[in-house]
Amino acid sequence: MVSHKVRIKNPTGLHLRPAGILCKEAMRFRALVTFRFRENTANAKSVLSVLGACIKSGDEIEVFCEGEDEEEALRTVIATIESGLGE
Repeated sequence: MVSHKVRIKNPTGLHLRPAGILCKEAMRFRALVTFRFRENTANAKSVLSVLGACIKSGDEIEVFCEGEDEEEALRTVIATIESGLGE
């Protein structure tokens, strides 16, 4: 398992469009991709799970990847978040 912390840069946080982009990227990998925000863990491959985390701009999350392509999955998901998720 690998993990990395990242801060959400989107001005409006993880609303529907950026959540969809995050999920689409996470689903490209076989690894389990989750993230923790405060005490809650969310499945990054589920739009409802991402939206339910209620992540706002400036919040820091820790992304976890576990599986055969975990390192590539982590690099891709972190890069996608840092790029602003299409915003």
